[in-house]
Parts: sequence; C-alpha cells; structure tokens
Amino acid sequence: MTSTAVPTETTTGERADLLDALTTHRRFLTHTVQGLTDEQARLRPTVSELTLGGLVKHVTATERTWAEFVVVGPAAFPAFDESTAADWAAEFTMLPEETLAGLLSDYAVVAARTDELVRTLPSLDTAHRLPEAPWFTPGASRSARRVFLHMIAETAQHAGHADVLRETIDGQKTMG
Repeated sequence: MTSTAVPTETTTGERADLLDALTTHRRFLTHTVQGLTDEQARLRPTVSELTLGGLVKHVTATERTWAEFVVVGPAAFPAFDESTAADWAAEFTMLPEETLAGLLSDYAVVAARTDELVRTLPSLDTAHRLPEAPWFTPGASRSARRVFLHMIAETAQHAGHADVLRETIDGQKTMG
C-alpha cells in the first residue's frame, strides 16, 4: 500500500498528524504481510485464531465502518445480535476465495477514503451518538477526532499482533 498522506502545504496541524499516524501504522501492518503467499496469510501459527489475512481484513472492515460512522452516524454499524455474530466473526477470517493481494487492495481503497475524510471534514468536532451495543456506554457519542484516534489505535494494535504472527511463521520481524 502506498502512502496516502498529502503534502504538508495543504494539510497541516492536527489533520497532518492524524494522517501521518494512520499512514505509519498502516505501513507497519502492510509491511508485515509483504511477500506472504495466500496460504501463509491463512495460517494460525499460535493458539490464537488470528491470521495475517484475517487481521488485514478486520482492520479494513473496522476502518470502513468507523469512517462511515463519521459521515452518517450510528446507521453505519449493523445491529449486533445472535443473527449478526457470525458475520462479525467472519470479518477476522480470510476466506478460501479471498487473496492477500485482494485484501490489501481493498484496504488501500478504504484508507484513501478515510484520508480524504481527515482532510475535508468541515470539523473534527463533528460527533454522532454511538449505536446501542454492549461495548458502548449507553447514550455516549464520538467525535470524528476520537474516531480517527481509534482507527490509529486499532491499526497499531493489530500491526503488533501481525508482527508476532509473521515472526512465528518465518522469523521475519517488522521492526528489528
């Protein structure tokens, strides 16, 4: 995935910092899966159910949903109940018909859309009420700023998971 940050003469301050952090952590994640076969991207080399392809797929879906939340609010999130639990779990699974290249391509599209939102959203203070879900405080809301910070944290956390998985598969380390 290529860098999606814009030149500093058009994006400055807080927005430039957000873009830089997003780009940095996306690069860690995408670098970690570089050179893997689809079969390697599906491996579960630890006791965890996480796979490298599944992590890329999950980070993409998470970023897509939160970016949509910034635009439309809680309608961006599907209802979470027994009927949607399997869909949520599938978000972590690289399906047999999926390829790592396809997942990375989808991630690049989602990243470009998010970056455009960071650049063009009229205010980072724009906020929406969170949907009803067991993991959200009832009645809470999130600003666009906080959403983008969450994306950075989510990507960084899963890039770390990916680094452990990759090192377990073939010894490659992202940083070191």
